Amino acid sequence: MKEQAAMKQSSPILIVTTRSVNPWNNLALEEYLMGWCHSDSDDDPQRRYGAILYLWQNQHTVVIGRNQNAWAECRTGALEEDGGYLARRSTGGGAVYHDLGNLNFSIILPRSRFDLGRSFDVILEAVRHLGIQAERSGRNDILIGDRKFSGNAFRYLRGVALHHGTLMVDTDIEPLLRYLTVSDLKLQSRAIKSVRSRVINLIEVENDLTLAALSESVIDSFVAEYGENAGKDRMDAAMIPRDQELARLEEDYASWEWRYGSTIKFDARIETGRFPWGQAEFLLEVKKGVIAQALIYSDALDSDFIGQIAASLTGVRFNPQEIADHVAGLGKADDTVGEISQPTIANDMAEVIRQRLF
Repeated sequence: MKEQAAMKQSSPILIVTTRSVNPWNNLALEEYLMGWCHSDSDDDPQRRYGAILYLWQNQHTVVIGRNQNAWAECRTGALEEDGGYLARRSTGGGAVYHDLGNLNFSIILPRSRFDLGRSFDVILEAVRHLGIQAERSGRNDILIGDRKFSGNAFRYLRGVALHHGTLMVDTDIEPLLRYLTVSDLKLQSRAIKSVRSRVINLIEVENDLTLAALSESVIDSFVAEYGENAGKDRMDAAMIPRDQELARLEEDYASWEWRYGSTIKFDARIETGRFPWGQAEFLLEVKKGVIAQALIYSDALDSDFIGQIAASLTGVRFNPQEIADHVAGLGKADDTVGEISQPTIANDMAEVIRQRLF
């Protein structure tokens, strides 16, 4: 096992950049590249890279988290009337606005090699090298002072880990304010007056900073962190053949079903309020005293776990104690995404269900 781990760590690393600014294609390519990275559960020879960095940009786009309600998070009508894109990523977390003043990064690693602190350090060292002092804060942000320029999210897929995020260099704040809706819970919990007061562009600190310079700094930092004694491949996304799998992913990410999601006719609704891991809204359809279908909207980072909770509620009796006990029993600490464990999320939800369902 140690020999296998050493072999994987000495495998080449890959750096991919793209000139595409279509969010659906860019998110599809991100997931596709996860299939090129060594996996803890799959020895497919196509998975030849020990670490992958993907740098990309989206034009005039709102990207929502995997389990978010599109209509609640974004003024979708205004966005589409203005020629913008609505996209849904595969990870949890909240809604963000992307334009060509924003750089997106994706760090892809075997799950056994993934350490959240190390991958955050790649970004922190990249901006510090450019003379910008920044620090990680909260569950998924990078700040200058008390203002955010980078939001981050994470996922595991078939033995591979993904950490991706945004870097605001010269993002136009006005569309961000126009298209995104920010819940009162978020505003109250952080004691802030406006979205504008919470975000900062890097050019406000370094006036002559360019996206090209930031990109190269991120690449250098990534190579320093993960590329020691490893070969390095670098390619433009246009060099990657558009095979059947990539075409399918592009179609999926562009589809109405993925971007807007399903709705259900619900008989009960529970809002959790805000916790350190985020917030959630349960919608429950009940037939003959049993939960027939459940849908959970959430900005929690562990998007897979939120989906598992919703799916597991089908067939549970519509009784607050039974629902709460069921939810409290879910989750594994070892499967945690981010730094708040699944059992902690489940127990917080269960306590709210006990208090609020009836």
